[in-house]
Amino acid sequence: MGFLDFLKEKPRGTLKELPSEVKEVVKELRNVKDPETELNIVDEGLLYGLTVENEKVMVWLLFAKTTPECHFCQAIAMNVQRKIVGDIIEVLKKKGFRSIEVYNEIGLLLEAWKDETG
Repeated sequence: MGFLDFLKEKPRGTLKELPSEVKEVVKELRNVKDPETELNIVDEGLLYGLTVENEKVMVWLLFAKTTPECHFCQAIAMNVQRKIVGDIIEVLKKKGFRSIEVYNEIGLLLEAWKDETG
């Protein structure tokens, strides 16, 4: 067993109680991988919250800081965060959403995309 294999095997709850449109978004977000661990963001526990309203989706992510005093670590973490947020927007755009907002756990908007074509 590798260092992070236990995360792949750990059950993370059930989707039974969720509305079908939310389940579908969660399914799509399983295609977004953390570039450091190669685990999907749902199983890794980065998905903190989700709201789906017609063609609009709002995603909240939990990015825990493990070493706040390390400036180099913060730079790496910001690059990883940007990659994950960009991948979320691309996956959900392909799914047909026309408005996508990604927030951190305290509600700070990390990135937003809106289809302005009509």
